[in-house]
Amino acid sequence: MTTLSRRHDFVLIFDVTDGNPNGDPDAGNLPRLDPETNHGLVSDVSLKRKIRNYVDLARTGEEGHHIYVQEGSILNEKHRQAYVALRGDEKSKKDAKLNPKGDAEAKELRDWMCANFFDVRTFGAVMSTGINCGQVKGPVQLTFSRSVEPILPVEISITRMAATNEAEQKKRAEGDDSDARTDNRTMGRKHIVPYGLYVAHGFVSAKFAEQTGFSEADLDLLFEALSTMFEHDRSAARGEMVTRKLIVFAHENALGNAPSHKLFERVRIGRNIDGTFRELDDKGLGNFAPARKFSDYLVEIDRADLPVGVEIREIV
Repeated sequence: MTTLSRRHDFVLIFDVTDGNPNGDPDAGNLPRLDPETNHGLVSDVSLKRKIRNYVDLARTGEEGHHIYVQEGSILNEKHRQAYVALRGDEKSKKDAKLNPKGDAEAKELRDWMCANFFDVRTFGAVMSTGINCGQVKGPVQLTFSRSVEPILPVEISITRMAATNEAEQKKRAEGDDSDARTDNRTMGRKHIVPYGLYVAHGFVSAKFAEQTGFSEADLDLLFEALSTMFEHDRSAARGEMVTRKLIVFAHENALGNAPSHKLFERVRIGRNIDGTFRELDDKGLGNFAPARKFSDYLVEIDRADLPVGVEIREIV
């Protein structure tokens, strides 16, 4: 595979309808919020999980496309696979602690992990726990996603028509003096965002790709995952999530031809008011209903006077 030789930056725009895109366990699973602005947040870890899940589905069992961070997996056992492949002795199969014998073997172990696990050569990993395979800094980095406007999470009460166990059923019966029909009914709550449009920024370093072996084919797979990952991540809790835009700035060389923040500023999102682009900080927007669908927004890309050596690709 051809190792990536050009730097890339990208803008991912996605939305959620009647769902919780990323619950906060420190806040009763409420959608994550910036407390000062009430803009919604989705962590980079959440997006990486969806990318990993997509690659695992799309490339199941394929050499070089195994996933290192999987639900329920034991990471040290993944490290052990590298030692067994390189050493092949009984010690590497049984010992609870293993360390490389020198710098040369340490590099071989890191290279083996990168070659076999897509997410290690893409996002990097700390693999120095117990069975030591070192550390890898990945070429692909993602920011937190932020909603373009403040969101107002809604708390919804839900009813379950069954008890978890007999003790719960007995407790409800003993504590209920009403004549109402219960039928083991228990109450719960869901938190949803009625609608939110989110933006994340991504960076792909060709220089770090040289160190992990991240290839042009891996980049294509990454963009494929970002384009369709929500199609394979459906759940009642997340409502309907859709990738709306994936805009890539491809540089001519490994170090890049322009600062990423200047390129990101070329992507502008505004409210669509009767076909007219209105800035999101326009105070007059308070006279209009809140956005409830993607067509309530307009996305514009400034293509004028692009820096030499930078190409814009709209993948979605």
